Amino acid sequence: MANSVLRRIETISNYHNVMGLPKPEHPLISVIDYDTITLPCQSRVNFVFGFYAVLLDRNFKGKMKYGQQQCDFDEGILFLMSPGQVFEVDPAEAINRSGWLLLIHPDFLWNTPLARTIKQYGFFDYSMNEALFLSDKEETVLVNILKGMANEYQANIDPFSQPVILAQLELLLTYTDRFYQRQFITRKKSSHQLLDRLEKLLTNYFNSDDLINGGLPTVQYVAGQLNVSPKYLSNLLRVLTGQNTQQHIHGKLLEKAKEKLSTTDLTVSEIAYQLGFEHLQSFSKLFKAKTRLSPLEFRQTFN
Repeated sequence: MANSVLRRIETISNYHNVMGLPKPEHPLISVIDYDTITLPCQSRVNFVFGFYAVLLDRNFKGKMKYGQQQCDFDEGILFLMSPGQVFEVDPAEAINRSGWLLLIHPDFLWNTPLARTIKQYGFFDYSMNEALFLSDKEETVLVNILKGMANEYQANIDPFSQPVILAQLELLLTYTDRFYQRQFITRKKSSHQLLDRLEKLLTNYFNSDDLINGGLPTVQYVAGQLNVSPKYLSNLLRVLTGQNTQQHIHGKLLEKAKEKLSTTDLTVSEIAYQLGFEHLQSFSKLFKAKTRLSPLEFRQTFN
């Protein structure tokens, strides 16, 4: 199989040109209705955008995995990408598409509160296989917002145009956040399987020499082993358990530390070393921050 080409597209005007679309009506924002255009057929390409992209693909073909589960929402799949992310387009999937594409250049957000807060929406860092699967009702909500944004910038631009579009964009992102929360909760089987795999992964890691040799596992390492993105894993765990991935790792560490402090005669320094800490002070500081007791004070409670 031939390697795909990497193509960088920095501006929305450049995207329209590459895709054979009419010149955008606004240089920093574009809402594209796939039902009204025909995208060119081309070889497999990896794209990197210089802008935010929100793709609602109503005509997605084939099955996509959510964690280790096949998706049961075959219609209305939402992808969100931030500037600089790499994603692949296969021409077999690009023909006769139906749906909507929103493009927002970061310059449109310049000097507005959303320029900062948009980075707080973790789903822009999710992988493609962690897309949002929309019900018909949810899709209608988002499509109506997209249509409203298109109507706004296609009308005569005035001093209210940008604030109105920004408010619509923030509403779209807030609904997307809500719908992802719904997906985490309602897809209990796949979510709980991921939790089970996380627990098994951490248990095996803390019972092996990996802890001594490699230190505490990072969020990136754990997410990689589970084949999900770090942001997605932390957001899923926060919804289901109230804790993010880092807190789960620390919880497993404390569980192991308490076990060693209460059932062995190892010194605190030896325990810290076995738990992957190079410095005793770092271990003691973390232990006390989480338990309000130093390791020695905790051990004394068993005497």
